[in-house]
Amino acid sequence: MTLPPSSAPLVLIVDDNERNRKLAGDVLRAAGLRTIDAASGHESLNLAAERRPDVILLDLRLPDMDGADVARRLRTDARTAGIPVVALSAVRNAGESASLATAGFAGFLEKPIDVRAFPEQVRSHCRRADG
Repeated sequence: MTLPPSSAPLVLIVDDNERNRKLAGDVLRAAGLRTIDAASGHESLNLAAERRPDVILLDLRLPDMDGADVARRLRTDARTAGIPVVALSAVRNAGESASLATAGFAGFLEKPIDVRAFPEQVRSHCRRADG
């Protein structure tokens, strides 16, 4: 498989489930995006600050932190405050949209992902215009 160009948008995938991370990464790389991944909230905070991805896909339920807490921390760090954070979860209830927005999420993508639609859904949230 050919690697995406270094100018392609970089996506940070945060999910404690290795199979979910692999599927999302495989689908996005096949569509020409670059990916990095993290299995925990703390790992994602460090990676986001170091690598400054164009978008962060964040599971709401992580083993060490709640996804909303991760999003709030990303918003308060000057290095990561401008990075769009998209909730990626199988869990969604009627009152959750407002709480996701309050926590700083730019959007919501439902698991399981639709592999055909997923790359464009992710691209639509990338902060770089060339994505």
